[in-house]
Amino acid sequence: MKKIKYILLMVSILSICNLYSQTLSKTGTTAAQFLKIPVGPRAIAMGGAFTATANDISAIYWNPAGLATKNSGEAGFNHINWFADIDYDFAGVSTYIDGIGTIGAFVSVLTTEDMMVRTLERPEGTGEYFSFGDLAIGISYARNLTDNFSIGFNAKYIREHIWHMSAVGFAVDIGVLYKIPILNEFRLAASISNFGTKMQLDGRDILLIHQAGAGDGNLINTKVELDSWDLPLLFRVGVAADIIKNNTHRLTTAIDAVHPNDNTESLNLGLEYGWNDIFFLRGGYHALFERNTEKGFTLGAGLKYRIFSSIYAKVDYAYQNHGRLTAGEFNDVHFFSLGVEF
Repeated sequence: MKKIKYILLMVSILSICNLYSQTLSKTGTTAAQFLKIPVGPRAIAMGGAFTATANDISAIYWNPAGLATKNSGEAGFNHINWFADIDYDFAGVSTYIDGIGTIGAFVSVLTTEDMMVRTLERPEGTGEYFSFGDLAIGISYARNLTDNFSIGFNAKYIREHIWHMSAVGFAVDIGVLYKIPILNEFRLAASISNFGTKMQLDGRDILLIHQAGAGDGNLINTKVELDSWDLPLLFRVGVAADIIKNNTHRLTTAIDAVHPNDNTESLNLGLEYGWNDIFFLRGGYHALFERNTEKGFTLGAGLKYRIFSSIYAKVDYAYQNHGRLTAGEFNDVHFFSLGVEF
């Protein structure tokens, strides 16, 4: 009876997702686009098909319910050299508390180097410099409601800034994960990410001074009112199965269906092979069927090594191809992460 209730809960979540489905892509109509930059080379190497597999610190991004699948703690750091000399970093930590569940905290930061301010009158530069950047910081909570069903939440503060302007927002993520004891282990999961407030830029760069009437002293201060924009809402539904699982070998297959509020639906496909839970090879395809996609195949590898007792060091790498862009610095992205499991 309990299993039926949990399945009905997941069906309800999928129905809510369907209410938000749209035929237009609405590309470029949301703020805080950095929230869509994927986290964790393991998940990225699997083509982003990670909603039902998430069981490490990157579950914070993909499906917070996955944090509850291990009765242990983990800390991880993820660095990405993104396009156009943009750096993106993610750090997270989680720990299991008996009788309470798994709690965690995370921060993600997007940064750039200072750039020259140019105007129509002074295209070579005014002598001033500006930068832009993004920040998300939050807390996580996940819990196993039964041996096979878990649920998780994130609450986060979001900030974007460019020169003297900034925008602030708040959002939550919700995820569920259900395990079915067939095919070694079959998993069904769903998550909703970035459900929250709109964001609107504000600051001194939109303050204008107009002269009214005769005389130099008749000045009126005005402020340009900018539009507010939704956050990039993401609905994910995923299935995964360990089709081979023994003391030496494990082969996991996964598929995710993704529906964003600012693009078309797509599928993510992924594979992961593990040897002795030490060495891992991964591959996948990201954003299959997405309209005008610039994404494609992904590859990666990982190493998990016991330092002593129950403490493990983890190193992961992923490569993603963006085949439509021909310039070298825009074509490929490399992802690296370091982690400790305790």
